[in-house]
Amino acid sequence: MTKVAAFFDIDGTIFRNSLMIEHFMKLMTFEVIDPAIWYTRVKKVYMEWESRFGDFERYLEVLAEVYLDELKGVKKDYIEYIAAHVIKVNGDMVYKYSRDRIEWHKSQGHKVFFISGSPDFLVSKMAEKYGVTEYRGSIYKVDEENRFTGEIIKMWDSASKQRAIDELIEKYDVDLENSFAYGDTTGDLSMLRMMGNPIAINPNRELFEAIRADDKLSKKATIIVERKNLIYKLDASVEII
Repeated sequence: MTKVAAFFDIDGTIFRNSLMIEHFMKLMTFEVIDPAIWYTRVKKVYMEWESRFGDFERYLEVLAEVYLDELKGVKKDYIEYIAAHVIKVNGDMVYKYSRDRIEWHKSQGHKVFFISGSPDFLVSKMAEKYGVTEYRGSIYKVDEENRFTGEIIKMWDSASKQRAIDELIEKYDVDLENSFAYGDTTGDLSMLRMMGNPIAINPNRELFEAIRADDKLSKKATIIVERKNLIYKLDASVEII
């Protein structure tokens, strides 16, 4: 018997920021990352985004590069300890709509999967907190001494997520037509296209335009925008400026 499932991206879809950004900040607090690096390599792109002259994806890209460099040679056990602290402190910083949908799917007996570009040691703790079926995140490789090597198996682009989703679909015999996908960027396009019930949550312009340009997806996609204490439900015909 095929099963209904719900596939959720995390950053920007469930979590109101990026798990990696929160972890990066905490690593500076714990002096794993020298705070001076923020000012020399990250602050400029952050300020461009914060003032809305720059792009969030560019800020995240720069920060991710620094993050990977700084983890190289560090013991994974210590990083996981700090990751657990991040989830304990920030794990409830989620969109109300997404939190309610996770609980609804679980109440219906649906399989719930987290598919995220964030590091797997953060995604695993978020998955545990919300009691989901399984998760997939970017794998940060370690050596025989359990130290980060600076190599990753990424999970933030559409093709990588597609492979992970295909694996879960086969493993759980997922009913695609009646299943759900939730995402906010073009990295989530593959899973949105695959499922009978695609939901874009606070989509960026690139995802919105991709949905609108796809005749099949535009007809079945729901667009959710959550701002302050209001949740808007829209379709791809809504005007954007």
